[in-house]
Amino acid sequence: MIPATAISVGQIIFIMNELGKSRQKMVAPASAPQVRLVEVDDGSAGQRIDNFLLRECKGVPKSHVYRILRSGEVRVNKGRVDAAYRLVLGDIVRIPPVRVATPDPEAKAHVPAATFPILFEDDYLMAIDKPAGVAVHGGSGVSFGVIEQLRRALPHLKFLELVHRLDRETSGILLLAKKRAALVGMHEQIRHNRMDKRYLACVTGEWRDRQRAVKAPLYKYVTADGERRVRVQEDGQASHTVFRIVESLPPYTLLEAELKTGRTHQIRVHLAHCGTPIVGDDKYGDFTLNKDLARPSARPGIKRMFLHAYRLKFTHPVLDTPIALEAALPPECEQFLNQLRTTTADAKP
Repeated sequence: MIPATAISVGQIIFIMNELGKSRQKMVAPASAPQVRLVEVDDGSAGQRIDNFLLRECKGVPKSHVYRILRSGEVRVNKGRVDAAYRLVLGDIVRIPPVRVATPDPEAKAHVPAATFPILFEDDYLMAIDKPAGVAVHGGSGVSFGVIEQLRRALPHLKFLELVHRLDRETSGILLLAKKRAALVGMHEQIRHNRMDKRYLACVTGEWRDRQRAVKAPLYKYVTADGERRVRVQEDGQASHTVFRIVESLPPYTLLEAELKTGRTHQIRVHLAHCGTPIVGDDKYGDFTLNKDLARPSARPGIKRMFLHAYRLKFTHPVLDTPIALEAALPPECEQFLNQLRTTTADAKP
């Protein structure tokens, strides 16, 4: 038995306090979620409350987001709202305690910051000249794209979203919104076909019509390998492209394509349907020709799909002023055309 004088009363109290602290550390929940009050800024104004919550509560199942809305746990300016409520600048949103997925710092670190040639920029919009071979966003086996790289390079922008998309192998004008009001306004113009989008495409084969409207309906499907594809099919989505001859370079033709609708792979599938696929198209093109053109010694030669978004016209969604943008052909496309011009000139008697 330890003598009473071996340890003082003060020491006993100190030991008991330390044991209590250790026990608290063992049972205390790690980073317990708390109620959050979020003020709506101009980047979120106009957004539906359900979409706002899905963004704020990343990792929370959609069903749970709608559950806390229905139960009234989410409040806007201390009042209940339904999922369709659109946020107003200055609204105070109460977000109840929910466990969200812990962001993976390593995954974010793997996205390299990058900037691209800027064709236009103001407080509401940014237009860049996207190079071929770069995806516009991550997904479908692609870790990141233009939007993720720009967000990493421009962290001061609270809001940055794609207004529209370009295929990975398509180069040219890509428009982004820096304010939600601008995004909503641009999407409204797209829905009502008030955005004039023009492309340059070099195709295999000759065209006789100076202008031709193609309205073949397009149907999206997935191959056995899980690859997304599009084909002309009677029960597909209504699609409309207007093609005009820019330059005849037998046995190739440089065309301007004007999109009247914006279906996936629309220009590519319409041209393949006409029997004149785009040079370098690895999904709908002439694969044997593509391989020949990609050889290092090929003259003419090109190692990419010749599709370039070169002109974009629209009305500024906030300032209501006309905007007209153009992006010059990339050097590799211009070089291919020059090689064709030389070949065509040499072939003339």
